[in-house]
Amino acid sequence: MPDRQSAPLCTDALVIGAGPVGLFQVFQLGLLEISCHVVDSLPGPGGQCIELYPDKPIYDIPAVPVCTGRELVERLLTQVAPMAPTFHLSQQVTAIAAQPDGRFEVSTSAGTRLVARTIVIAGGVGSFLPRQLVLEGIERHLGRQVFHSGETLADTAGRHVVVLGDDDAALDLVLSLAGVDSPAVDATAAKDRPASVTLMHRRDAFRAEAATVERLRAACAAGHLRFIAGQAVALESSGDTLTGLSVAAADGSTRSLRADVLAVLWGLSPKLGPIADWGLQLERKQLVVNTETFETSVPGIFAVGDVNTYPGKKKLIVCGFHEATLAAYGAAARVRPERPVQLQYTTTSPRLHQLLGVAARKD
Repeated sequence: MPDRQSAPLCTDALVIGAGPVGLFQVFQLGLLEISCHVVDSLPGPGGQCIELYPDKPIYDIPAVPVCTGRELVERLLTQVAPMAPTFHLSQQVTAIAAQPDGRFEVSTSAGTRLVARTIVIAGGVGSFLPRQLVLEGIERHLGRQVFHSGETLADTAGRHVVVLGDDDAALDLVLSLAGVDSPAVDATAAKDRPASVTLMHRRDAFRAEAATVERLRAACAAGHLRFIAGQAVALESSGDTLTGLSVAAADGSTRSLRADVLAVLWGLSPKLGPIADWGLQLERKQLVVNTETFETSVPGIFAVGDVNTYPGKKKLIVCGFHEATLAAYGAAARVRPERPVQLQYTTTSPRLHQLLGVAARKD
């Protein structure tokens, strides 16, 4: 149900986007003692790293020779934990309105209302929304039996699970559900598995890594799961309960496929969405910023990461981290204009040690 509230939540800063750059933005703001709320359209923090390449290696993070997208997000969440940000997930910012006192009132698609002294947009190339399966009657099953993310699946024990997709996320999910990655399992683990696991894609060709495809084919040959080439053309239901899919094959024939749980992993579609309506200067669907503070054309609203543009812009996570650092100092001057922004070092500052929880606070 929508998160309707009577009074808006007040915060120093609102960060739009919970990807790696957005999370590091929270950290940098926290070092300057600026409290944050974070809004993201996805069901969990991590952005593209979690949704597109959670298990792929990343090699260009300073002092970290290699980590996966998931590991990077986990480390960032650990880093921002002392800052205690408040997350508002599975919702988009739909409107931003400047207030007479210089603050911004913000509304989201879930009915959340916030008033912030400053806003940092860290939304990548916009809001990443799952590509949807569009079939008649699917709405009544969403969130119960039909999911557009493998991260949010309901209990699958003893149920017939169908996964739609052809990338690494889809193949990894079916292999995991079938227990292929854990062959030495006890009876309890086997009891908790689905009754059947089926991967479906329109053709017998995949975008996943070759090694993952090889594991899938071996698992199918061993009878751990099955693959069907086809497209879902209709849902089969009993009342409000999903029971199966009507599947069209390439030869024009149609068959019925039992399905208690349906996971649609067709990847994400970036949408600039409401950002285009906020009165900010855009260039090729990106926000124009100055490189001193990464402030947009609207004073008090900053933009970091892939969503912004400036001469020499490079779409790299490490560049986003740099942008977030300078944006934090720009935001601090707006949040507390009466207080000079001091540059402190985490190696020597007792106050930063207190904020980070490595020394006793003396508030």
